[in-house]
Amino acid sequence: MSPRRHPGRIARAALAVSSLATLGPAAAAPAPPGPARVTVRPVDDGRALVNPGMGWVLHHYDNSLVHYGSRLEPADALDDFPGLSTVYFRLAWSYLEPEEGRFDWVIVDGPAQRWIARGKKVAFRFTASEGEPGVGTPLWVRAAGAKGHFFEGGKGVVAEAPGRPWEPDFDDPVFLAKLDRFVAAAAARYDGDPNVAWVDVGSFGIWGEGHTFWSTKLPYSAETARRHIELYRKHFRRTLLAAIDDFSDHGRGDAWIPRAVDLGLTLRDDSILVEPPPLAYKSAGMAQRFWPTVPVILESEHYGGSVERGVWGDGSLYLQAVEDYHASYASIHWWPREFLAANRALVERINRRLGYRLQLVEASWPEAVRPAEPWAFDATWRNAGVAPCLPGGQAAVTLEDEHGGIVAVLTDPAFDVRALPVGAPGAAPAVSQKAALRLPPSVAPGAYTVCISVGSELGTPRLALPLPDDDGQHRYRLGRIRVLPPNTTPAHSEETSP
Repeated sequence: MSPRRHPGRIARAALAVSSLATLGPAAAAPAPPGPARVTVRPVDDGRALVNPGMGWVLHHYDNSLVHYGSRLEPADALDDFPGLSTVYFRLAWSYLEPEEGRFDWVIVDGPAQRWIARGKKVAFRFTASEGEPGVGTPLWVRAAGAKGHFFEGGKGVVAEAPGRPWEPDFDDPVFLAKLDRFVAAAAARYDGDPNVAWVDVGSFGIWGEGHTFWSTKLPYSAETARRHIELYRKHFRRTLLAAIDDFSDHGRGDAWIPRAVDLGLTLRDDSILVEPPPLAYKSAGMAQRFWPTVPVILESEHYGGSVERGVWGDGSLYLQAVEDYHASYASIHWWPREFLAANRALVERINRRLGYRLQLVEASWPEAVRPAEPWAFDATWRNAGVAPCLPGGQAAVTLEDEHGGIVAVLTDPAFDVRALPVGAPGAAPAVSQKAALRLPPSVAPGAYTVCISVGSELGTPRLALPLPDDDGQHRYRLGRIRVLPPNTTPAHSEETSP
């Protein structure tokens, strides 16, 4: 089943754009008529959020076993990096299947557990062309008859000589048959695993980037891209797959994009900020086909290289790219703490826009209610991020007693946060939620704490919100409510004459 979200789901959310859309978060709304109500207007606390389908991505392995997680101790999970959600393992096929049918998954599975144990996700790229001799496509594939060429980095095809890397013909039938079996084995291990955020289609082009400008410089067609996309989708049926923007290099245009969109792939840009403007990034227009339904992934150039060439500057181009691509993921393409120390203010700014950021602008409820009687919970929400909240979720009101015990959980299935629109910084429209709730008859009279959360229809919290006073389970305390004794007065009835 394709992981692509379907727009029809958005129609489930019966949302109306609130008159508060043009007002600030602290704007006052007219008090509704009827019983006294409690009204709160929370303020976004500005902190980084770690949520599904978004966040910073650490390159643990980056085309080698030494970059960039190798300096971290085995117990170090970068808990001090705000917004880190995903760890990326980008390695050559030759590391993982050094002999045909013998797989060394332990290279990635061991370090992956460090991050998974802390609630992080992992992502993968398996490459078939690298700049080192004997790395990329396994030597046994070439020995089996796969065709290809030796090359010198940046210069193109050269004669065979010791120390020169080799790149396969990415359409060669022997290469594709062996690749098919490798991808099948990878999918048998990782497809559908909830800890895997995505897998790149990284099996052609130098470094898996879908181009050959630094390797053989040989052209290939859009059919090559479609062939590799379909090979991966054949095996990875449940996990999100990512296509690389450079599939469009060599004058092929973007003929592969419709197939990628149809198969539910997302887009990944490798790498931005290699060159100064106006060439700092080039595929934001391409991203418009993807971001409304799948999380777009941005990878910056190796930070040190970008700085050396004078492209990085203050990093504001990276933030602008997040805006223009409507990106959900951004890479830490360097030694992570060095990157954070030099860019902490930038990281904080990006965290306030990357992916989705659900703000509760206002909430109100009656000061007192009775069990089994309907009452209105009204709220106003805004998505302050650049991307839709693709995981979706229902808002839930939870009543807790003085010990933090859950007394009642009340969800509003008609309101799905996935439908919240995005906008420019500070300009996303606010949307109203009007829920008719009812406490079960068993709730005892007393005073309770009102909490808000976003998650499953069962009321299980799944998403972090930028609110204070978290109960530890992503339920955020808003205020108090009194539950009165049940109304035992019989309803008045009138007899009517025949």
